Amino acid sequence: MSLDQSLKKILIIDFGSQFTQLIARRIRELGVFSEIVSHKKIKNKNINNSIKGIILSGGPLNVYEIKRYSFDRKIIQNGIPVLGICFGHQILSKLNGGRVKQSKHREFGLANIYKKNDSLLTYNFFKKKNSLKVWMSHADQVSKIPKNFKVIASSQNSKFAIVENKLKNFYGVQFHPEVTHTENGKKLISNFIFKICKIKKNWSSKDQKIKLIKEVRDQVGNNKVICALSGGVDSSVVAQLLNKAIGKKLYCIFVNTGLLRKNEEKQVIETFKKKLKINIIYVNAEKEFLIRLTNISDPEKKRKIIGNLFIKIFERYAKRIKNVKYLAQGTLYPDLIESKSVTGSQTSKIKSHHNVGGLPKNMKLKLVEPLKFLFKDEVRKLGLELNLNKEIISRHPFPGPGLAIRMPGIITKEKINILKEADYYFIKALKEEGLYDKIWQAYAALLPVKTVGVMGDNRTYEYLCLLRAITSEDGMTADFYEFKKSFSQMISNKIVNSIRGINRVVYDITSKPPSTIELE
Repeated sequence: MSLDQSLKKILIIDFGSQFTQLIARRIRELGVFSEIVSHKKIKNKNINNSIKGIILSGGPLNVYEIKRYSFDRKIIQNGIPVLGICFGHQILSKLNGGRVKQSKHREFGLANIYKKNDSLLTYNFFKKKNSLKVWMSHADQVSKIPKNFKVIASSQNSKFAIVENKLKNFYGVQFHPEVTHTENGKKLISNFIFKICKIKKNWSSKDQKIKLIKEVRDQVGNNKVICALSGGVDSSVVAQLLNKAIGKKLYCIFVNTGLLRKNEEKQVIETFKKKLKINIIYVNAEKEFLIRLTNISDPEKKRKIIGNLFIKIFERYAKRIKNVKYLAQGTLYPDLIESKSVTGSQTSKIKSHHNVGGLPKNMKLKLVEPLKFLFKDEVRKLGLELNLNKEIISRHPFPGPGLAIRMPGIITKEKINILKEADYYFIKALKEEGLYDKIWQAYAALLPVKTVGVMGDNRTYEYLCLLRAITSEDGMTADFYEFKKSFSQMISNKIVNSIRGINRVVYDITSKPPSTIELE
């Protein structure tokens, strides 16, 4: 393999952590280019002068499982500063003669670390106090640090929470500074990049736009591309990006699955055909999708059926357009890391996304996924660079399988109509109350449970509606939004009184983790 030498960068070696891309994102936020490679693929011969620092990510393995995490130790012997995070910290210690063992007390979640010594890595990190809350996620720990290493900070269960070898520019942290839960974590990453690696800022949304347009042109050449357009932020940005990159060779296809939000199809056609003047083909496949989903309750089967049917429709229209070789999708990095590892390492699969794990293996079209290493907030910034309006950019995420995964259990036309109305009233209320832009994502779901109620002195036996609204920076972690009691009462009354089929409303107060944002 060969690494991009066009920009000075921080190289992130991925050992399978669910948070690896967060490290890259934090570095990009600081204005520096970063690149992720698998620990299985990177060799010392790939290290070049463009690499100014190396970060070893966390991961689910044990440092003694050498056959599973093969790593060329010469990589850290080039005089380049190295920061090991969690599993990476343990590898760095072991390779330098330290010891790692299973911890008597595992640490998962928030923990306090206490400052022991000063370091360039922790300059202004502790904010003039001696302890900070950090996010831990480990069952093993360093039990003996290597020769010439010094302890910078400790926790109750991790004596070597932060260590350094200043002479070799080796630094290790047992916690995850890249997640938002770690207090002042971005400062620690900033210190490594600017004070230790001494790299200068070289990255912005504008740079990203130029780079992505070039990558699309290089990938597709003079071939035609169809774009799976849903009208959401991701697919809208992809459509506009490809429009800038290849112009008339782009054909956007909007498929009405029957699982869209209320009036969604009208709004999409209005925006893209009339306002943005992008070539768009409207396909009403409502009956086709609902027939295939009849009596299907398993969420993985739902996703795969929807993913397969999407591809069949795209391939059908690709034949009509003629000479189409590529399908463009708005896949983001969180979609990939919940579905599979993007770098060939040991990242755990959480669920299939219809445009990742749900794609058929015999698909004839080649994929174009220019956003697959970006997070939602980065995509929104890119959209603004591409001159998309705020109305499109600020839309809440909406999953490709649509209402199918907000309706656990069997899907019916009746349930879809009920859910569309509930979601419509919820989102409308958020906008009217000025809450929509304060929330990362909000939706209504229809649970496969009926409960007894009373309306007008009569007994009812109707569905239970669940409302979910979360706050987040990147979709990787999330917390529920705390509504005022007056709003909760208002929207509950509105839904129950306006929609025949719902007699009870509940609010989901679970964070991510342990839950995911969507129900299925």
